Amino acid sequence: MPGLFGNIVSPLTGTLRHRWRGWLVLCALWLAGCAQPMPSAPAEENSWNGRIALQIDGQASQSFSAMFELRGTAQAGGLVLLSPFGNRIAQLDWKDGHAQLVSGQDTRTSDSLDTLIQDVTGTRIPVTALFSWLKGTQASATGWQADLTGIADGRLTARRDDPQPTATLRIALTP
Repeated sequence: MPGLFGNIVSPLTGTLRHRWRGWLVLCALWLAGCAQPMPSAPAEENSWNGRIALQIDGQASQSFSAMFELRGTAQAGGLVLLSPFGNRIAQLDWKDGHAQLVSGQDTRTSDSLDTLIQDVTGTRIPVTALFSWLKGTQASATGWQADLTGIADGRLTARRDDPQPTATLRIALTP
């Protein structure tokens, strides 16, 4: 008889184990839902992301658009350009008068950040002024005029009239 009784108890014991495991999992999930999240590190003050578009007018009109992540300052920082699918198109890093551009398998370095930005976008962009504009401060840049009226809503438009061809830079920041 002990063998028969053992067969009856085993399935019951197994069922009870499964119920206890279920209750333990349920309690663990409930406790996890009550837990307070750990405070995250503060966002970098000079950090922006969103969409960037550049239109260059002329005989051979060019346009460029991408998602972007920008950090740092005009003296030291980085810019990552991403496709609409989130694939990295190019990464530009600069510091101490040196800049490096990584695009696909190619890596280029230069003493001129402006030169590498021109290689990526097709025209010169006033980096120092751009950082000021993104902070909502008007800054002068030869040939460029920035419209900061939409910066509180995360919108920036800048237009270059000189030198030709004209160029329009549009930025929409992600909140």
